[in-house]
Amino acid sequence: MTLRLKSLKSFKGRKGPLLLIIMDGIGLGIHNDGNAVYLADTPTLDRLFSSELFCRLRAHGTAVGLPSDDDMGNSEVGHNALGAGRVFDQGARLVNRAIESGRIFETSLWQSIVQRAKGSGTLHFIGLLSDGNVHSHIGQLYKIIDKCVELGLERVCVHALLDGRDVGEKSALDYVVPVEEKFKKINQEKGFKYYIASGGGRMNVTMDRYNADWNIVKRGWEAHVLGRARAFSSAQEAVETFYREDPKMTDQYMGAFVIVDTDGRPVGQITDGDAAVCFNFRGDRAIEISRAFTEKDFHEFERGPLPDVLYAGMMQYDGDTNMPPNFLVEPPVIERTICEYLCAEKVRSFAISETQKFGHVTYFWNGNRSGYIDPSIETYVEIPSDRIEFDKAPRMKAIEIKDKTIEMLRDGDYRFGRLNFANGDMVGHTGKMDAAITAVETVDQCIAQLLDVIRDLEGTAVITADHGNSDVMFTIDKKGQKMVKTAHTLNPVPFAIYDPQYRGEYKMANVECPGLSNVAGTILNLLGYENVEDYDTSLISL
Repeated sequence: MTLRLKSLKSFKGRKGPLLLIIMDGIGLGIHNDGNAVYLADTPTLDRLFSSELFCRLRAHGTAVGLPSDDDMGNSEVGHNALGAGRVFDQGARLVNRAIESGRIFETSLWQSIVQRAKGSGTLHFIGLLSDGNVHSHIGQLYKIIDKCVELGLERVCVHALLDGRDVGEKSALDYVVPVEEKFKKINQEKGFKYYIASGGGRMNVTMDRYNADWNIVKRGWEAHVLGRARAFSSAQEAVETFYREDPKMTDQYMGAFVIVDTDGRPVGQITDGDAAVCFNFRGDRAIEISRAFTEKDFHEFERGPLPDVLYAGMMQYDGDTNMPPNFLVEPPVIERTICEYLCAEKVRSFAISETQKFGHVTYFWNGNRSGYIDPSIETYVEIPSDRIEFDKAPRMKAIEIKDKTIEMLRDGDYRFGRLNFANGDMVGHTGKMDAAITAVETVDQCIAQLLDVIRDLEGTAVITADHGNSDVMFTIDKKGQKMVKTAHTLNPVPFAIYDPQYRGEYKMANVECPGLSNVAGTILNLLGYENVEDYDTSLISL
């Protein structure tokens, strides 16, 4: 299929480049003392948000393809929508439909999994045990476990990764206890062997992303497969012990643990003849553990002999690298992204971020596609993230990203560039207010310098975010107590155009319920092109 863009007759774009700045995790919340974005000193953002070329965008729920407007947005679906110009059904919704329709249980892969579990093997489920609906949903796991009971599968183990990030920071028992009670009932009534077998906090065990720290995956492998971690008689005991030993402990940083029987033996190591399903539907933090289970030529850590395990993902987490090779639910097909059109027009572009969000401005932006669309005219730059808790270095790599972007803007022949500042999200996830304020202020300062360069080059900048986070750092419970909030928010995100050459050639359009998917058409207009016919409406009218 040949992709072509039509030039606008009324507006040819600016002489200089167009820079898209994505402020990850910086939403527009209520102005109170729980809002780090509001509390931060942000003269640049204040000026942009008060300009006539400003609006608010929906970045959660149905606006980004999630099942309901109670669902928080995230960086993956946000960047999908930004790059695709349309809304596609996303992970949770796809999985829900596959389970509800029964299609997930009709595949040859599921039948192979069942065969192993009905033989001498055990069926293992590895994933984030919460209802955050960002990486996974415990409701989906329950339905699949119910199917296992219906099929008479006698041995099932869950390797529970604790959340504390997309849900309350110390809410692990809200999920662990009901699962263990459910399994106890199944075992008593059926004579089966269903257990939570191992686990740990998501930021400490198994769920690394973008090759930031393979030791996280190693700890998970040792717990899930080798049965090597601190031993407890139940997951409930593990969580309660960690809480008691360190009152400041939050779920996401909890250590690895293994559940053992009365003889001290692990109840659920993953061994030869077993099947294992990663029940996360979001890809970024599931890719590395999938590699550990499926790659024969694997060198990231010493995993020992690779067991004969049929491993599957809930979805395929990276289509271009075929990771994992086996998966239960087909991902959305996102074709004709904005950069496919721009590459077809030979528009030179770049994408830049630090490791934590590099995949978002490349893989997710390009519709879940790894690598370049056209390496002859695209440049991707990854700034390695620090391996440190983000509240201890809240500036992260924003300054390095800003400096490299300025270098490319001044020295490169680029027409379009996109960058992601990870600070508002990654520091917001720590729940530390002072650090989040510093993070937001750092982004503001970097944007100020970028806008100076855009002005000098007679270009344009678009400033937005993919979802909120730092805009709500704590909530107040019914007893009037502060509850630290580390999850994303349901707040809208800002959208502002910085155009020093602006003389009224266009104006903000009156778009009903604008969202992230409206940004792509807007970028095309600002570059001097007509919007693609089936893209969502541009945010400007000409």
